[in-house]
Amino acid sequence: MMNDINYVVEMRNITKRFPGIIANDHISFKVRKGEIHALLGENGAGKSTLMNVLFGLYQPEEGQILINEKEVKITDPNVANDLGIGMVHQHFMLVENFTVTENIILGSEPKKGLKINYQEARKTVTALSEKYGLKVNPDAKIEDISVGMQQRVEILKTLYRGADILIFDEPTAVLTPQEILELADIMNNLVNEEKSIILITHKLKEIMEIANSVTIIRRGRVIDSLLVQDTNPDELASKMVGREVTFGVEKKEASPGNNILEVANIFVKDYRGVQLLNGISLEVKEGEILGIAGVDGNGQSELIDVITGLRNADGGKVLLKGNDITNHTPRYITEAGVSHIPEDRHKRGLILDFTVGENMVMETYFYPDYQTNHLLDYQKINQHAEKLIEEFDVRTPSVNTLARALSGGNQQKAIIAREVDKDPDLLIAAQPTRGLDVGAIEFIHRRLVEQRDKGKAVLLISLEVDEILSLSDRIAVIYEGQIVGIVNPKETTEQELGLMMAGAAKQEGAIHHE
Repeated sequence: MMNDINYVVEMRNITKRFPGIIANDHISFKVRKGEIHALLGENGAGKSTLMNVLFGLYQPEEGQILINEKEVKITDPNVANDLGIGMVHQHFMLVENFTVTENIILGSEPKKGLKINYQEARKTVTALSEKYGLKVNPDAKIEDISVGMQQRVEILKTLYRGADILIFDEPTAVLTPQEILELADIMNNLVNEEKSIILITHKLKEIMEIANSVTIIRRGRVIDSLLVQDTNPDELASKMVGREVTFGVEKKEASPGNNILEVANIFVKDYRGVQLLNGISLEVKEGEILGIAGVDGNGQSELIDVITGLRNADGGKVLLKGNDITNHTPRYITEAGVSHIPEDRHKRGLILDFTVGENMVMETYFYPDYQTNHLLDYQKINQHAEKLIEEFDVRTPSVNTLARALSGGNQQKAIIAREVDKDPDLLIAAQPTRGLDVGAIEFIHRRLVEQRDKGKAVLLISLEVDEILSLSDRIAVIYEGQIVGIVNPKETTEQELGLMMAGAAKQEGAIHHE
């Protein structure tokens, strides 16, 4: 095939169907050698499906795949590995109590006679780590290293197996701002060594900073493919969502009132006696959004669990409007005026095999409003659910559709509808936009600000520094189970927050306690 451009990957007219849905509808997609090519789209647009086809996890019903301009059949991930394709998944696949080297060689162990040649493997891992600027300790155990380091181990796993084409699935979802910058450097090092990268993402800022080209997918079809230098975030957003999107969070100045929530000196240990919350204290006032910024795993989940009654505190107090709610049951706390948008919508937010209607009354089904003669009145439940579905733009075929059939964004809207409808004094929003696209994010941000403006107290926990900066009226930084500082979003920077989140020494004058 004679052409001037060298394509390492070419997918032609790929169609992949699942029952009741065409996930990929005649998608064509090309990646040049030595480029970072972003695959952009909303949740459920078909990005991951397309890459799972390329990695051999799914077989397409139609279409061809060419690698280095030769047609191939990728029947499983081993074939993909042999063709030089590696995938860094969003959820890492590492053995916690193995070392870095043991994880990297797992399944491809170099042998010396019948024994594994660990020294040889360690040498190879160290050389690869140095070549690409990964700075990984080959002898560290996975359970002792940060999430960012674990991701580098996943990258090394693909390189160790000889990958020239690397697929990154939403790689920055779990990283601090500093780690994101370091990952960008690592990607550039890979490209400088003739590797090609496909980056699955819905973060426009990342594409503008890291990628050379971008292909936008909407509802299973390619909308456009263009060079990043020829586009901008507004154009990308409207192509991805199909309409114009506002990025800034529009909100007036907060006018905070009395304390609604007071967390005073809370301690929590895990089953091994390790301190997860270490004397943490904070308060949230009516009419404000207090954002909690931190790297995942620094006590955010435990803090929410204690406030909502899902875990008992070993010491300290939680007060709601001055009343002690420490270690009460979740129902007592909900009834006292707390709503909770949980970080794991599948485990804690919905019962996936219940209908949308049933999920809408999950915390209120025992109210007389939804009962007749002590039995659930489905007509009343469904009428209530239909009102919320319309108000919160939950896209579902009907109130009787099972929750698992909805897209992530619509599942999240259903949870938010239920929690906001209870008219709480305190709304806890834990990663409310995790994994959602710009259209759904814009909607959810508007709803949180609306609650604040109605005089509610909103506690926002997010791993997205941009989200914390744009939504919060005050930002509390959590590190190793303590609040290490409270800053004003107008007076701080992403860099300063990143340093505090990583536990760097507090700089004099940099942290404003309010």
